[in-house]
Amino acid sequence: MNIRYKNFLLYLIIVILPTVCGVLLYYKEAVENDKAQRTNDALWVASIHQKSWDQLIGETVTSLDMIALMAETVIDSPTKILPLLQSTHMKDPRYGGIYLLGQDGKVITGSNANLIGADFSSNEYIKEIIKSQDIIISNHLEKFENGHKVIGIGEPVIDNNGKLAFILVAHLRVDYIQNIMRLLTPDAKLSIVNPDGTMMMDINMDGSAKMDETNSISLPIDRLPWSIKVEVPKRSLAEINKNILYFAVLMLFVCHILFLFIKYLMLRRKAKRVIKENELQKLELVGTLAASTAHEIRNPLTGIKGLVQLLSEKYTNTQDQYYFSVINDEVNRINEIVSEFLILGKPTAQKTECIDIRSVFTELEPLIQSEANLNNVDYDTKLPAGPIYVDCTKDQLKQVLLNLTKNALEAMQGGGQLSVTLKRSANKCQIEIIDTGIGIPEEKIHKIFEPFYTSKDLGTGLGLVVCKRIIESFGGEIKIESEVNKGTNVNIFLPIC
Repeated sequence: MNIRYKNFLLYLIIVILPTVCGVLLYYKEAVENDKAQRTNDALWVASIHQKSWDQLIGETVTSLDMIALMAETVIDSPTKILPLLQSTHMKDPRYGGIYLLGQDGKVITGSNANLIGADFSSNEYIKEIIKSQDIIISNHLEKFENGHKVIGIGEPVIDNNGKLAFILVAHLRVDYIQNIMRLLTPDAKLSIVNPDGTMMMDINMDGSAKMDETNSISLPIDRLPWSIKVEVPKRSLAEINKNILYFAVLMLFVCHILFLFIKYLMLRRKAKRVIKENELQKLELVGTLAASTAHEIRNPLTGIKGLVQLLSEKYTNTQDQYYFSVINDEVNRINEIVSEFLILGKPTAQKTECIDIRSVFTELEPLIQSEANLNNVDYDTKLPAGPIYVDCTKDQLKQVLLNLTKNALEAMQGGGQLSVTLKRSANKCQIEIIDTGIGIPEEKIHKIFEPFYTSKDLGTGLGLVVCKRIIESFGGEIKIESEVNKGTNVNIFLPIC
């Protein structure tokens, strides 16, 4: 799988697919929310007119109740109630007229003189009032010769014997009510229908347009046998598409940021892997070199060392002895470097055993103490009272501790404090080595475990690498923290056996 294909696949997974899925889900939710919002708006419109109609009918019934009480006092001369009918009509423009009918359904008197003597007995709601002697609201519109449409509300007037004396009728003007409804909701399309489904009146439909029955809601009017039907507004696709476009742009922006972040993490991980592989290759190269050349180097060194010893016995001059001692030191130094090479090549060559790690410190203490005295350093060791057993190679662990304490002493040429502490932490053994030396700069501390990196004039750059390889071969880890001119803190963690 080439890099271009991997990048395309990653782009598809991180950017394209989430954006497409997100847009589809957002579109679905937007459509559902839009439908719910439009339905709620239609319900709001219907509830406004429902309350308006209930209020209108309630006020009309209250007015008829008051007039009926007055009518009961003038049963013998019903025309005396005419001023009250006219006064009530003039005070409320919603009325088309208020009339007093006889038992036969004919108009005796009323606020509209044109209908005096008219016969309402054929109207269904008048028949129902005569039969039930109760307030009845007309279920149909009444249309007069002048073209006016009204809704009739009738209330019986009962005499002292409990018999029907008169019928009070109030006509509500449909045109006035329609105008009020248009003012309340100028953009809504709605209609008033009776129980038979017949449309009593329509609002904002121009008389010819039909309501979409499949896209409408209906609310009953509490005081009337009618219902208010409101058309749900049509979906605004332009607004939805605009919102979806904004969401898609936002999704692409976020997904591209996520894509770039993931690419950055991948490249960073790849760089770390490459660095680690390079380090492993270096160590492998050193190990191969050590395995193939270590013995070849040591053989001539042994001969050189033996000859130097013979010459030192033959030439006892002080200056000659000085030269022989220098040669001897350098030969020993070469031997140490070769030994470090061998450890890098095969760090687990020696067999491990479970030992009380305190014995290592006890055996090393005289050596470290003498070196500390030479460097004018106060040396302090803190060991636990009980044993701590660790699976390791004793000689290699000694080499690690000597190497680390040697580095600490060399960092305190003008004296200082060296503290070595051994303690148990959970299932691990912790060795802490603290010095008050010159410290390591922050920009260099990440390089200290790289092969051949050294800050010493005569260093090989392999000491800490060897220490790390030995500790890791025991299943442990080593951490170093340092601050310039304050000192260095080395922590070694080893599993307890």
